[in-house]
Amino acid sequence: MTTISIDRASRWFGNVVAVNDVSMTIEPGVTGLLGPNGAGKSTLIHMMSGFLPPSSGSVTLDGTPIWKNQQAYKQIGLVPEREAMYDFLTGWDFVLANAELHGLPDPGGAAQRALATVEMEYAQDRQVSTYSKGMKQRVKMASALVHDPAVLLLDEPFNGMDPRQRMQLMELLRRFGADGRTVLFSSHILEEVEQLARHIEVIVAGRHAASGDYRKIRRLMTDRPHRYTVKSSDDRALASALIADPSTAGIELDLKDQQLQIQAVDFYRFTELVPRVAKEAGIRLLTVSPADESLESVFSYLVAAK
Repeated sequence: MTTISIDRASRWFGNVVAVNDVSMTIEPGVTGLLGPNGAGKSTLIHMMSGFLPPSSGSVTLDGTPIWKNQQAYKQIGLVPEREAMYDFLTGWDFVLANAELHGLPDPGGAAQRALATVEMEYAQDRQVSTYSKGMKQRVKMASALVHDPAVLLLDEPFNGMDPRQRMQLMELLRRFGADGRTVLFSSHILEEVEQLARHIEVIVAGRHAASGDYRKIRRLMTDRPHRYTVKSSDDRALASALIADPSTAGIELDLKDQQLQIQAVDFYRFTELVPRVAKEAGIRLLTVSPADESLESVFSYLVAAK
């Protein structure tokens, strides 16, 4: 069980501040790292992997600084976003070289296992220059896994992958998280994060914007009314009963789809109110579903707030 702790870490390049006073903890399981382009995600991942030192603050692995720490590097696997690879090597040679650099007792066996894990044995004897983008991503993944790390850091790992490859990688990351590894991945495709990670970390303009289960984050956004879609056996009567309560800010009757669009300003009061009012009025509830509790909605709110 390995944990990365970031404590008030900043990183600047000349006059450009890429990461600004960020604190977060990455624990075992799968964590999604979200942020707009240029938010500082890659810089943060490079600090976690030991490729960059923080300009201030600290980045530690189980309490020990990662920068220039050889023992920490042995526990971390990195899949960078950039495709800086040795194209003249075969996939086998590329992964084997990383196994040898780690000083593994059986580098050949480790390379074979890593390639098998990402299902790239069939192309291991081809030069990397002949690989598609998705294949390169999988070989980078094998290289990151070759020393069986406790921590896996992935920067946009799904780039260039076809749907089948994407599903395979998702299942692999789920398995790693279930096994107790610490997995953090960034992605600009919110659907991928929503499917893989209940815990998210959000970076906006170099600052830490939010942390946790995105559904809980949404419920803490008390400055934004919660939107619900409700269908019942008597929408008009239900709307009349709900609008009188202070937890409800507005109700719209959608005649086309035969449903109510409701804005609630008090999440907990509203979720208790709806079933109680319906029961008292003899109204049957058919559907009560949040309309803005998706990761996409939460992310857009957080970005707009900054």
